[in-house]
Amino acid sequence: MAKNDKLKTASVLSFNRHLDPSDGRMFSVNWADIEQGHGKNAIIIQEKSVRGTISNRPKSSKEIDPAYIDAAVNKANLQTVDVAALPQGKDTVAVSFTLRVLANVGQPSACNDVGFAERLNTVVSAYHAENKFIELAKRYAANLANGRFLWRNRIGAENVTVSVARIVDGKETNILNFDALNNRLTEVSVHSDQQKQFDELSNWIQAGLNGDEHVLLKITGFARLGEGQEVYPSQELILDTSNSKGAKSKTLYSFGNKEAGLHSQKIGNALRTIDTWYPNAEKPIAVEPYGSVTSEGKAYRQPKENQDFYSLFDAWVNAGKVPELEQQHYVMAVLVRGGVFGESDK
Repeated sequence: MAKNDKLKTASVLSFNRHLDPSDGRMFSVNWADIEQGHGKNAIIIQEKSVRGTISNRPKSSKEIDPAYIDAAVNKANLQTVDVAALPQGKDTVAVSFTLRVLANVGQPSACNDVGFAERLNTVVSAYHAENKFIELAKRYAANLANGRFLWRNRIGAENVTVSVARIVDGKETNILNFDALNNRLTEVSVHSDQQKQFDELSNWIQAGLNGDEHVLLKITGFARLGEGQEVYPSQELILDTSNSKGAKSKTLYSFGNKEAGLHSQKIGNALRTIDTWYPNAEKPIAVEPYGSVTSEGKAYRQPKENQDFYSLFDAWVNAGKVPELEQQHYVMAVLVRGGVFGESDK
């Protein structure tokens, strides 16, 4: 290679995800019965038609005229929406999913540059030899133990517990239970009285990431909300709006028989909310190449600060500039997340 030739990232470069959750299914159960499991009572999504009021922000001076407002609020704002709720006689929602933990983190699923693949393998092998994915495993385990994957279903619940079972030969073994409300969402650790079970859970995840064992987990989160209370499946993004007139204004995710569920992507986002290594960190955010949080419209890892994934990854693999340990954890967490990261030749 000539002196002026600069090492580059492969133009074709992609990685599979290594925490692979299923969709979450939602069931209704009584809190007193959760030791017997979530049962067979799937929560069914129903349609509701409502007459709303006009409440949008005015767009012009005309719309603040009293006569205009009076006329507008007298118009019926008819909407059809999907809703999901606990039935009478059931006070707890259960969200159940499985999680595969896969090995060979950092091994590309596609790479068109042998030299780059060799450099990458050297970097990943050195990280693995020194760290064994211990820190990442603990942080992923914390988001199972605190029930973050329940999302809005966790908010305001009287009680929340999480059950994690290891699946071996198709059977549930070594069931671990966590009092999720005792574990803060703002921290990447658990309450001291749950430490023993937490250590076992993080060891399972670590063994899967290291490739020491086949790891398949079944996770069920129980949130006690109250009889008849609304629950919150994932909301569908309707891309085709060409026939939107008269269509539902909210469509919830469901399985074949209108059974409520959470997208696997939403669960995955909760599990990888472990990044406290970005500049001036105040809370964990989901591991993303730019530290993006769409609900805030903000990217916490800016390229101009060289704290984004691409800056750290390229410098580490191509220039041999080893990041600080915290940023090494971050880069590896992005590879666990998976994605397409090739550098265009253009």
